[in-house]
Parts: sequence; structure tokens; C-alpha cells
Amino acid sequence: MVDIGAIQDAHSRIKEHINSTPFVGSPTLSAICGAPIILKSEHLQTTGSFKIRGATNAILSLSEAERARGVIAVSTGNHGRALAHTARAVGSKATICMSRLVPENKVSEIRRLGADVRIIGNSQDEAQEEVERLVLDKGRILLPPFDHSDIIAGQGTIGIEIVEAIPDVATVLIPVSGGGLAAGIAAAVKTFRPHARVIGVSMERGAAMKASLDAGQPVLVEELRTLADALGGGIGLDNKLTFSMCQTLLDDFVLLSESEIAAGIRHAYDKEREILEGSGVVGIAALLAGKVAGLHGPTAVVLTGRNIDMELHRRIICGMNNSLEGEK
Repeated sequence: MVDIGAIQDAHSRIKEHINSTPFVGSPTLSAICGAPIILKSEHLQTTGSFKIRGATNAILSLSEAERARGVIAVSTGNHGRALAHTARAVGSKATICMSRLVPENKVSEIRRLGADVRIIGNSQDEAQEEVERLVLDKGRILLPPFDHSDIIAGQGTIGIEIVEAIPDVATVLIPVSGGGLAAGIAAAVKTFRPHARVIGVSMERGAAMKASLDAGQPVLVEELRTLADALGGGIGLDNKLTFSMCQTLLDDFVLLSESEIAAGIRHAYDKEREILEGSGVVGIAALLAGKVAGLHGPTAVVLTGRNIDMELHRRIICGMNNSLEGEK
């Protein structure tokens, strides 16, 4: 477990390097749900997602000698962007390995930030093989997207901010991929609000953490195209931290169809006046779909990213058919 002390240390370490993102009440969602809904706007971070927190904490925790060797990670896009941004800021170099499923808008932005980009295979697991080769051959420092104590602690700083801003928070909705965000936030929230519910949210198409929790151990899943592309990829069969933390700390887990995710993107734009990517909007989508029961108090919804291809966003907003259900 990553404990609250590590998360508090991370909060002190990164606070001068990240945006202090706002909490915004949603009158529309509050009326729909019959409870106060408060949106935590992590999509307003410098790199367009919460990932800047974990990447910054991890890189700032390295020695100068380690930074000089360069950092490396596999990514579905947002972690790579955050790592590239922070590495450049401290004079290091990032190598980011991604599969062919990562949207081009995310790939091009990582390249713009000066990272060495490697496109490998059709899944995050295949791209991870290139990461492991370069760690061995080139001596790069591995900073994975989720299963790393400094990454988890950095993401967990959102949990500290939630309980500070909403002391009586009753429910927290968190997008889940590899579980670094959910593990970190849940560890912080449960420390100060042990009776608050923490609910993970993901997509029906290839939710590796949900499949692993159901199986009682990390399992492989087929990585499929989805509007929530940043939630794709496996959790690693040798997962050391996030699986056990999610198993212990999450109270429930919700899965969403592609049409439900699209509805969340439309609602965010039409009603909340926010542009959000599929992975960033799943908390809103879960509320709209009526998949979160028992809302009796303040509910925090973490909006995690805005790095959507804008042509895709336009099509979704215009109501065009963007369903990926049944598609490989």
C-alpha cells in the first residue's frame, strides 16, 4: 500500500509545479441525481490530464544522475504527454512507447514536447516489451503509468484536495485503467473519510482492472478500440501495487457502453461547457446512465482529461454514430 504520508509528501513536492484545479458544482447533474454533484476539473492541468501529478512527483523524486539517464514508459497517451512535459522541464529526456491504438493527436503532442516516440504493436502489453528492452540496453529509468509508488502518490494528491474542499464527501467517482489514480485517491479519501464510498468507472470494452478484480488476480484482456482510449491496456500480470489497493479500497465498480460514454461527452459540452475525452467523462456518464445508486450526500466526480481528437468530438456532439460496440 502507498500510505497517506507518501501522498502528503507528494502534495508538498508537486504543488508549485501543477495547476490548482477547481471544484465546480453541477446544478444539472445534482438535479438529475438528487444529491450535490461536484466536478473536480483535472482536465485543466497543463498537459490536459491528471497524469501530470504522478509524472511530476516521480521525476522530482529522482536523483540528478537518474534524470541524466532519461526516463521511459509505456503509455496510452496522457502519461506519455505528462512525462515528456516534466522531463523537458528538468532537463531530462523521455522515451514513450505506445501501441497503434493510441490516437494520433496524442502521439503528435508527445513528439512536440521532445520525447523519443516508439510505436510498437497493437496493445499496451506489446509496447511494454520495447520499454523493457530499452531499460536493459540503454539504462533508461522506468516510470510506468500506474504501478509505481511515486506515481500513485502523485495521483493521490487529488484525494487530499477532495477531502479538503468537500469535508463531508460521501461518494467519489474515479476513472480506472491500471488503477494508479483510483488507488491513490482512495487511499487518501479513506484515510480521512473512511465511510465515504469510492467507486471505479471504466468502459465495457477491455476494462482490465475490473476483469482482474472479478478473477481475484491480474489477468490479461484483449485491448479494443474505445471512446475511452486512455483507459485501455492491461494492469500487468506481475502487478505489485494497484491491483491489491483497488481490491482493498474500491467499494464498487461501474462499466459503461460506448453509447453511454458518448452521452457523457455530449452532456459535458452541452451542460457543463467542458470539452472532455471519453476516459475523462466516465464519471459523468455513469451518473447519467443511472449506474450509481444510493447517492445521499456530496459526490465528487473526477474529470481526468480533455485530450480528445477534436474531429471525433465534433462528430459526437453532432450526434453522428460513433459507437464502437461490436467492433474489434
